[in-house]
Amino acid sequence: MATDRHAHTMTHTGADAVRHYENALDSLLFFREDVGDEVAALLGAAPRSVMGNVFRAYLGLLGTEEKDAAEAARAFRAYRREVPGPGATPRERMHVAAASAWLDGDLHGAGRLLADLVVTYPKDALALAVGHQIDFFTGNAVLLRDRIGGALAAWDTDDPHHGLLRGMYAFGLEEAGHYALAERVGLEAVERNPRDVWGIHAVVHSYEMQGRHEDGIRYLDARTDDWASGNYLNVHNWWHYALYLMETGRTDKVLAVYDAALHHDGSGGAAMELLDASALLWRLYLAGADTGGRWAALADAWARRADGAYYAFNDVHAVMAYVGAGRVPEAERLVRDRESWLRDAAPTLSNVPMTARVGLPACRAVIAYGQGRHEDVVDLLLPIRHRFQDFGGSHAQRDALQKTLLEASLRTTRHDLARTLLSERLNLRAACPYNRSAWARLLRRTSA
Repeated sequence: MATDRHAHTMTHTGADAVRHYENALDSLLFFREDVGDEVAALLGAAPRSVMGNVFRAYLGLLGTEEKDAAEAARAFRAYRREVPGPGATPRERMHVAAASAWLDGDLHGAGRLLADLVVTYPKDALALAVGHQIDFFTGNAVLLRDRIGGALAAWDTDDPHHGLLRGMYAFGLEEAGHYALAERVGLEAVERNPRDVWGIHAVVHSYEMQGRHEDGIRYLDARTDDWASGNYLNVHNWWHYALYLMETGRTDKVLAVYDAALHHDGSGGAAMELLDASALLWRLYLAGADTGGRWAALADAWARRADGAYYAFNDVHAVMAYVGAGRVPEAERLVRDRESWLRDAAPTLSNVPMTARVGLPACRAVIAYGQGRHEDVVDLLLPIRHRFQDFGGSHAQRDALQKTLLEASLRTTRHDLARTLLSERLNLRAACPYNRSAWARLLRRTSA
C-alpha cells in the first residue's frame, strides 16, 4: 500500500496519485496557484483516495467562500456515500471527521479534531497547515503558536517542510505577542525558503506590531520577486505594504498600491481580497483622506457576491464598503439579514457566536460611524474590544476596529477613554506615527 513521504498510509491511492498529493501539499504550503490542479490530478489518478477527497474538501473551505464550501460539501457527501469508511486508516478517519465538521459549519470542532490528530501524527503537514489556518480564521493566537510549536520537535531539521513549518510558527509567535522571536524565526524560515510567502508574511506582521514601518518597507522591497506575484497571498502582502506606506504618510503611494494590486477592473472578487481592499480604504476613511471613486467600485464588488451568513469577518468588511460608498441602506440590509439568520441558525455553527458577539455589533458600529453617531460607536465597540479576536483575523486586521473606536472617542467628550486607548497604543508602539498624531489631536481637544 502506498505511503506519503512521512510513511503515512494512503488508502486507495497509488504511487502516481501520491506524487500528485505531495505536489499539492508543497503548493499549499507555498500558497502556489497550481494547488487545485494538483488535487484534481490526484483524484483523476485515484478517485477513491481518502486523502485526495479530504484535500479537495479543505480547498473548498480555505478561501472562506460560501459557494465553494457548498460545492465542496456536495462532493464530499457524494464521496462518503460511494466509498465505505472502514477501509481508511485511523489518521484518515480523523481527517474525514475534521473536514466533515468544517463543512457542517463547526470550524472550532474541526480545529480540535486536527489538534488531536497531530498529537499522534505530528508529521502530518496537511493537518498542521489546515489547522493553522483554522486558528487564524477563529483568531486563536495561542493555538496559532502552540499547534505548530507542539509538533516541531518531531520533525528533522533537514526535512523539506521543516522550514515552512517554522514560517507558520513565526506567525503564531507574532500573534501571541513574541515579536522579537517571531522576527528571528521568520527571517530564518525565509532564508531557507525564499518564496515562503507565509513566512514573509510573519516577518511583516512582526514589524507592523512593533511600529517598524520603514523596516517593513525595506524588507518587502528587498524580496519583491519572492512574494509580489504568482501566489495566493500576494494581495494580502501588498496590503501590508500599503499599511506601511500609510503609516509613513505616503497616501498617494497607498492609493497607487490599491489600484495596482488590491482592487481594479481585473480583480477576481475573492472575499479575502475584497476584505483587504475594504480594510485599507476604511483606514483612509478614518483619516479623512480622499479616495476618489474607489468606494463605489468596491461596494459593487461586494454586492455582486450576494453572500449569505457564512463568515462574520467578511460581513464587517462588506459593511465598511457600503458605508464608505454612502450606501448605508445596503449595509443596514445586510445587518437585518444576519439578525434574521441568527434567529433560526443551528447553535453548532461557529459563525453563530462570531456573528452575535462581534460581527453584528461591529457592523452596527461601522454604520454609526458613517452617520456621525460617534457616541453609539463607542457604546457598541467598547464592551467587545477585548473580544474582537473571537471572529477571526489577525491583530493587524482587527486594528481597523480598534482605530474606529479610538477615532469615535476622539470625536466625543469621552476624553478619558481616548487617553486610555492611546496610552495602551503608545506603550506598545511609541514610534508609530498614527499613535503620536492621535495623541497630539487629543491634547489639542483637551487644551482648547
